[in-house]
Amino acid sequence: MNKEDFFIKQFNNNSKLIGDDGAVIGEFVYSNDAFFENVHFKKEWFSLKQIARKAMLVNISDAIAMNAKPKYALLTVAIPKEYSKKDIKYLAQGFLEVAKEYGIEIIGGDTISNCKLDISVTIISTTNNPKLRGGIKKSDLLCFTGDLGSCKKDLRRLLSGKKISKKSKFYEPKLKAEFFYEASKYVNSCMDISDGLFFELERMSKQSKKGFEFFYEIPKRVGCSGEEYELLFSFQEKHKLKIEKIAKRYGIKLNIFAKAVEGRYKCDCKNHHFG
Repeated sequence: MNKEDFFIKQFNNNSKLIGDDGAVIGEFVYSNDAFFENVHFKKEWFSLKQIARKAMLVNISDAIAMNAKPKYALLTVAIPKEYSKKDIKYLAQGFLEVAKEYGIEIIGGDTISNCKLDISVTIISTTNNPKLRGGIKKSDLLCFTGDLGSCKKDLRRLLSGKKISKKSKFYEPKLKAEFFYEASKYVNSCMDISDGLFFELERMSKQSKKGFEFFYEIPKRVGCSGEEYELLFSFQEKHKLKIEKIAKRYGIKLNIFAKAVEGRYKCDCKNHHFG
């Protein structure tokens, strides 16, 4: 067990709400993610506006994966002392742009002075049909959207001092809200791919108490690529054509790669956080 999972486990016995992309309380979903300098990004890779946009989008991704519509955001931002008012304005613009695009009202948070830029965003969403990691049924088909692997490749390029495409998903995740909100009525379980497909499958396996029978081999460079923010979900085979029809209408690529079976799935990718 890695240190991140070990830390989370210390709280599991105290709350049944822990274990998904967000906590469901009534019709509300509460989700939170950190976006820290030198852990999730290096400031020379992004503009301040790009940093703020991605910090918001990776949190909104959690809400979408739970079939929840974001309504409010709380921001905690640790701002380096050397930042000018112009820098702070650019940072704020990124938050405000994404909030406007998704109809979110920023209702508060906290700001502190710090030696580096650290951001924590809490999104408050609403749903009447949440999708949880533990909803996988036996014989469900497992599917992910889009293509995986490019973010790990682009991260390696950045770490080696090379440049990547301005359209890279590593800079700005491509969320698929409209598709999933429509398809969700046919979906049993879902989460977004933040730490890599194989990592997320292990989490879904743990919550659903199911294993997976793969239809084809997925290379590690694909299955271990984090920062993708594609959707990973399961559904009964009888709904396959309906979901494919919706995906086609929105121009979404679907990859049906496995079937749920009895058992447990264990990931052997290198952990992305803590070490």
